[in-house]
Amino acid sequence: MDSSAVWQADAVALADRIGELLLSMRSAEAELGALLVDIETRGVMELFGYRSVSRLLEHLADVSKQAADVMVKRARAVNPGQNLDGSPVPAVAPATGVAARTGALSNPMIDTIVGVVQQVPVEHRDDAEASLLTFAAEAGHKQVAALGTRILAHLVPDGPEPDPTEPAVPGREVSLRRKKTGVWELHGRFDDETGTRASALLDSMAERRASDEGPDLRSPQERYGDAFSDLLDLALNSPDLPVQAGERAHVMITVSLADLKSGVGHAILGDLGTVSAAEARLHACDCGVIPAVMGGKNEPLNLGRLRRTVSTGLRRALYLRDGGCAFPGCHRPPRHCQGHHIRHWADGGPTDLHNLVLLCGHHHRLLHRSGWDVRIATDGLPEFLPPVFLDKHRKPRRNNLHQPLPLTA
Repeated sequence: MDSSAVWQADAVALADRIGELLLSMRSAEAELGALLVDIETRGVMELFGYRSVSRLLEHLADVSKQAADVMVKRARAVNPGQNLDGSPVPAVAPATGVAARTGALSNPMIDTIVGVVQQVPVEHRDDAEASLLTFAAEAGHKQVAALGTRILAHLVPDGPEPDPTEPAVPGREVSLRRKKTGVWELHGRFDDETGTRASALLDSMAERRASDEGPDLRSPQERYGDAFSDLLDLALNSPDLPVQAGERAHVMITVSLADLKSGVGHAILGDLGTVSAAEARLHACDCGVIPAVMGGKNEPLNLGRLRRTVSTGLRRALYLRDGGCAFPGCHRPPRHCQGHHIRHWADGGPTDLHNLVLLCGHHHRLLHRSGWDVRIATDGLPEFLPPVFLDKHRKPRRNNLHQPLPLTA
């Protein structure tokens, strides 16, 4: 065998090996996508304490928010899922999902087929998807895209129907509506001056924050949402807040002591809906508490006086010790933080410095809902233990950004 034949044989062997590896990679990624949709259906918050499968994937796979979002969006398109109310969500291109799990389709090919099928009228989708998959067996994604263009030209010759509505003149108005799922929707429009002030304020609060969770990979919308929540906390803590019915603005959460201790069950949120007892435990870490004795028919028999779980002096001591959010890598200053009971006060935890830690709203929620734990070390400073799925050895981590003051015994 001459050198040319040997070279060609090597090239074939190498190309075959590349094909085998690509087949395994594509199949594994498709299976991962199906698993992510399954986790989303079961409830990622209940399973892992993260608010989305994209957020979970960021930390487990060490990928960017954009890459995680793309993978999850692709997985939803080819795998059936479920809405919050339990109703099924059919896949846009289910046959493509089946083919993807064999490793036969590249990601550009999957995206091309899904992009075409989404635009096809529902009654023709199965036939269109079958034609695209058949052609995909012998062509690249660019050729399949060209076929998709011809299919759409035949089935949707006029393209999408244009929006006939004219843009409305902006005004200063806001609507806040609660949906049956417990999610609130905020819509509004402002004059240029108000919008400019709001944008500057939200921008300053929505800066990216790195921590030992990894880089801050939240989308701009997520960062603005968290910033809006932080601004509400700042406003509610303002001494100049106007009174309502003789009291400063407040939200009442009603929960039984048994449910508050166990974290199982529900609590009544204001007069509009419910939250879980676990959520009530989170709010009870640092709030005004009014104990009430209820009768057998839930009538209030005795209403105690308001008491503050974290006093002003104790809060100042927390500010001095932690210097801001104590979660590793978080730079949030003290005024954006809440006092968290390491051992919850409903479980008998005392309200003193050695049972409290300062946390921003984001990391306060994360600590309650995920596998992170916090404790006070022998030197009197807080340290955090990551969940097992992030670090099997759970090596303690600290925030060294605020340079906390050393405490004497």
